[in-house]
Amino acid sequence: MALILIVDDSQFQRTTISSILKKSGHEVIPAKGGVEGIELAIEKKPDLIILDLLMPEFDGFEVLKELKRKSVDIPVLIASADIQDTSHDLCMELGAADFINKPINHDKLTTAINRILGSRD
Repeated sequence: MALILIVDDSQFQRTTISSILKKSGHEVIPAKGGVEGIELAIEKKPDLIILDLLMPEFDGFEVLKELKRKSVDIPVLIASADIQDTSHDLCMELGAADFINKPINHDKLTTAINRILGSRD
């Protein structure tokens, strides 16, 4: 299946998302924050990045901007508790492939991942 990088400052969220992904046969790389996430994205070249928006130091918006600046062509699925339309719109403008709300719903996550990965084939 796919190699997926999870960038979230919450251990609980990383564990929850990892569990769902591993049950679907995906390989997971966890990152505790934005800086580590960017480094791992460049080093490991995952098939997909699942990115939280609200993180200390280097938030999801900054990660999206930096990935774009470095011309990293990896689709990004935003998974965030931030449900504001302006946040959603900004993520899409910055190149996110999709946006799902937390708490994570297994079916919505799986559907979004399959759609994003399927569109890259």
